[in-house]
Amino acid sequence: MYLLTIAGIWAIAAATPGPNFFVVAQSALSGSRMAALAAVAGVATGTLVWGFAGWLGISAMFSAVPTTYLLLKLGGGAYLVFLGVRLLWSTRSSSTSRIARSAVKPVEIGGAYRLGLMTNLANPKSAIFVTSIFATALPIDAAWTDGLAAVSVMVMVSVAWYALVALVLARPGISSAYLRGRRVIDGITGLFFAGFGFRLLLSQK
Repeated sequence: MYLLTIAGIWAIAAATPGPNFFVVAQSALSGSRMAALAAVAGVATGTLVWGFAGWLGISAMFSAVPTTYLLLKLGGGAYLVFLGVRLLWSTRSSSTSRIARSAVKPVEIGGAYRLGLMTNLANPKSAIFVTSIFATALPIDAAWTDGLAAVSVMVMVSVAWYALVALVLARPGISSAYLRGRRVIDGITGLFFAGFGFRLLLSQK
């Protein structure tokens, strides 16, 4: 029963548009299907890391050594701001032909994986969120196998959702529509990343 609770909470969290969603969408729209799935694998790896961190109670370490959390938060926020600014900068050209040429440039699979991983790991609040899920959903006398099963469920939910997003958005018709409105879409995505990063940098918790 607790696994269903964790799966439901995590599914809602994954389906809520956030940096993970946007990095998978961006990879699917501007790259190949394989690059999009590589980004999904990166996000899933990040989920695995935060899942184990939450299971092992990393939030206790954050409370004991606040500097650790602060450094992770500042680093993650700065990274997301960097991604946002880079996307916004890429929209500065008004040349359609230049946009078209850049759109067909293949996205490196390894780069897409790293982008998905780093975007997921950029938010240390994920560890605290996972810890709270485990604290409320896992039985008090849970064995280590229960924790492992919970982390596995989180990873499977993330893979299922983001793979669906990647495969849908990588379809040729959708990719063609993206090409026509790329500057606007990239601009909106860039603003989201930068805004999320600044919010992370300025947050008091």
